[in-house]
Amino acid sequence: MKNLTKISIVLLGMTAVLGACSSLIPVSAPTVRPEFILNVPIEDVTTLEQLTQTYGAQTLERNTETGQVLVGMTEAQASAYNAVLRPSSAGRNGRAESNRGTFRGGAITASMGGSRSAWVGGEICAWSGGSRSAWVGGQYAPVLQNTTAFQQIRLESAHRIAPKLGLGIKVAIIDTGIDTSHPAFAGMLAPSSEWRDFVDGDTWPQEQGVLGTGGFGHGTAVAGLVAQVAPNATLLPIRVLGVDGSGDTLNVAQAIDWAVAKGSRVINLSLGSTERSKVVQDAIKRAKDKKVFVVSSAGNENLEALTFPAADADGSEGNHALSVGSVDAQALKSSFSNFDEDLEIVAPGEGLFTAGPGRLLLSWSGTSMAAPLVTGSLALALGQPLSIDSKDVTATLAESAFDVYNNGMNSAYKDMLGKKGRLDIEQFLKNTIIF
Repeated sequence: MKNLTKISIVLLGMTAVLGACSSLIPVSAPTVRPEFILNVPIEDVTTLEQLTQTYGAQTLERNTETGQVLVGMTEAQASAYNAVLRPSSAGRNGRAESNRGTFRGGAITASMGGSRSAWVGGEICAWSGGSRSAWVGGQYAPVLQNTTAFQQIRLESAHRIAPKLGLGIKVAIIDTGIDTSHPAFAGMLAPSSEWRDFVDGDTWPQEQGVLGTGGFGHGTAVAGLVAQVAPNATLLPIRVLGVDGSGDTLNVAQAIDWAVAKGSRVINLSLGSTERSKVVQDAIKRAKDKKVFVVSSAGNENLEALTFPAADADGSEGNHALSVGSVDAQALKSSFSNFDEDLEIVAPGEGLFTAGPGRLLLSWSGTSMAAPLVTGSLALALGQPLSIDSKDVTATLAESAFDVYNNGMNSAYKDMLGKKGRLDIEQFLKNTIIF
């Protein structure tokens, strides 16, 4: 989440225009940012009238699908509500940040004289052309530079076991937006009528910013990794984080409800906050009650504590929610990854190559990059007939993991890197689907 370093970039087009698309539509005025947020049941009309008339609280959104009204309040209004009306949960509208980790440098990059490919670490890599042939005939191939990480999580054999490759499964990417024109997502995006930008209050969740600054490229990178794991899934881009990589928890909660309403089966939250947000957790609970899976990254401060909502994935939110940390190529805890006895699983999260704004290929590290590998794995499973009840899927995924504690590995973090450890997609699918 901090300490941005060098960027490793591959130009995948003749030119790369960063953030230029943001000028194609007018940016609307910033949405209201209340200090506190309260969920009020729609049927609780008397309470809602009291809030409006007595405290001047502002109705932010009425959602008939969730049966909730979101009300914005000042701190004084929230205090008065708690004291006068009833014990309440007018939660503070905090800040959520992308658990973005770092751009990872080190790969020598050179333009190939205007061709649609570039030379990286001795390999030719392109989003289109002959080098895109998939392992099992899918339309989108895992990037060559990720071979080691994908061998560790046994992705190639997982694709053979789950040949639908996530077909028919909608995955919501709630993040900084994505580069909607990137060729990595050709044919993968949900209808544009379903897109949403809760930052600018419009329907175009395009990445905005300057590469190497703030969170620019984060959402595109996350979506690119989901696409590599589940190439036939449908991606729903939703923007909740601004150019600095942060955003309101109110927007995150609204985005979760939006994703569920639009039929998402899996939601990726590569973001977090140091404070628990009740409005976000309420939205996650509503998603879970509809059997939607929510995957959250653990955070990148190397702390024995997870960021929220990952911290609530085990226990209070139970099944259908997962927290994800990061390990390196030796299955050792990444130096940046948070850890905790409630962390449910870890996945490779260092130096992963993925899509970047402007037809680029970027290398990222962070728990934000580990989470979409798990998200894609769930999409693979859900695209096939399940052999177990959906409420048991997340537990099965955690229990099917590779043991990162074997032979004294990660001894300093025993039982704090997941129930067993690193994602093993092949074993997970063998324990989850009919094949």
